[in-house]
Amino acid sequence: MSAETTRFDSGSAPAGTRTGPGSDPGRGDIPQSGGAGGGSGKRPRRRGERGPLASFGLHATLLFAAVIAVFPPLWLLVTSFKPKSDTFTIALISNFTLDNYDHVLNNTKFLTWFGNSLLVVVTTTVIGVFISSTTGYALSRFRFPGMRPLMWTLLITQMFPMAVLIVPLYNLMSRYGLLNRPIALIVTYLTIAVPFCAWMMKGFFDTIPVSIDESGRVDGLSPFGTFWRLIMPLARPGLAVTGFYTFVTAWAEVAYATAFMTGERHLTLAGGLQTFVNQHTQDWHLMTAAAVLIAVPATLVFGYAQRHLQSGLTAGATKA
Repeated sequence: MSAETTRFDSGSAPAGTRTGPGSDPGRGDIPQSGGAGGGSGKRPRRRGERGPLASFGLHATLLFAAVIAVFPPLWLLVTSFKPKSDTFTIALISNFTLDNYDHVLNNTKFLTWFGNSLLVVVTTTVIGVFISSTTGYALSRFRFPGMRPLMWTLLITQMFPMAVLIVPLYNLMSRYGLLNRPIALIVTYLTIAVPFCAWMMKGFFDTIPVSIDESGRVDGLSPFGTFWRLIMPLARPGLAVTGFYTFVTAWAEVAYATAFMTGERHLTLAGGLQTFVNQHTQDWHLMTAAAVLIAVPATLVFGYAQRHLQSGLTAGATKA
């Protein structure tokens, strides 16, 4: 008995057996899972980890969604380089041509429409950003009579569809002699953009500490001086979002631009596009070229403002 015990204790343990404290003497011959020569080698899947099939399905869905999103502008760009006879062909660019762009720039009022749109958009953006930022700052920092009705007014104005307001606004513009004038579109676009942007700027200003305002007043700054010199530099992300939203509102709007402006020399770019495809003409090749030219400034503005868009939108959505 003593010899057998001594031989068992002094001998080396077989490969794959567990030794040491906490080991099970009765299962010493069972190899660990994944060890040399034993088990299937599969690692248990962690909680929330996707399997190969789920990962493939996710990436395939994202790829399909990306193709759907990219296809319309890509096909618009391709069609703009086709002659009129190949407009509806599924071939990419069999007969490459720049005649569409040459015709749009030199034989139409495109440059006039561009100038009209630029005047309306720049004026609307500058005035809209200023009014929205000052209104949002006042709602965020001050308490005054009529503050709550003003906030409700800004909110309720967002509930009306644009199409419902065309007739009453047209009657107002006609009564005051503002039809076929840029100021008609500027005022109209401000009524669309300012309420939403003011609410967004209020949410952004709520995230800026009030102590900054107090320090500015201690240094002798007026309320407007505090706003302009201290708060505005900190509000650049919110201002970028506000400016981009106002720009897009004025640049891409069609309903009011075609209702308030008549005659080719008064049209903006949105209204000018309709001259290519209407009940009398069907120049899709020219319309696609004009659409590409219109998209270029919007793309440049978005590229400039996109670094501020995410931080500005999330900051404006934060409740203080």
